[in-house]
Amino acid sequence: MSEAIKYAITRTPAETFARGITTANLGKPSYERVLIQHRAYVAALRSIGLNIIGLEPLPDYPDAHFVEDTAVVTPAVAIITYPGAPSRRGEEKSVAKALLQHRQLEYIQAPATVDGGDVLMIGKHFFIGISERTNPQGAEQLGRVLEKYGNTWATIQVGAGLHLKSGVNYVGGNTILVTQDFANHRAFNGFNKIIVDPKEAYSANTLWINDHLLMPRGFPGTKTQLRSLGLSIIELDVSEMQKMDGGLTCLSIRF
Repeated sequence: MSEAIKYAITRTPAETFARGITTANLGKPSYERVLIQHRAYVAALRSIGLNIIGLEPLPDYPDAHFVEDTAVVTPAVAIITYPGAPSRRGEEKSVAKALLQHRQLEYIQAPATVDGGDVLMIGKHFFIGISERTNPQGAEQLGRVLEKYGNTWATIQVGAGLHLKSGVNYVGGNTILVTQDFANHRAFNGFNKIIVDPKEAYSANTLWINDHLLMPRGFPGTKTQLRSLGLSIIELDVSEMQKMDGGLTCLSIRF
């Protein structure tokens, strides 16, 4: 078992959440349902031992409940990002205030941009996706900060999906859950791979935490594959998050 994660920062979705950025074309999301789903997510995190640091909604920032994009947290430091979408710049201020209670802070400086959804931490090594939200300057700047604290890093071009973690996530045991887009990437040659069916690509955004797997509900093929890991699986309905290009990892900052 890895060292236990103790805290999660979350933020309640604002009534304006449906005005956020999305390319999903899955229909108009429901505020009532998103609140129910978000409460269930927070309850699941509590059930596996996490203390929740809950932040207030930010109506001026419809995407602010996707808190993961605003910070990259390691055991030694919290790196406050400069989000790639201009409409999201400002969300990070209250997150930085919350993290200051727990970590030394460093900051990504413009014109570098970084979204936390593009950063996959596996032990002391970090994969940094270069995407529409994280530019090469941001990846370089983040990598240099990580190096200061004894970490290594590598960049990966994100050709499909909003963020790197839309298509690849670590699920423990030297195993990654990965879409076909990243399955043959040389950066992941040293890992065991569970490759999700293209029809279930959204389920690649599964969250491994405290020897549990939180996965989106409705992906039976992926669930069957994940059972081979012998971990407890918690399925969560995140249909309203999916409509807004979000997923399970996006909804919290874990440390």
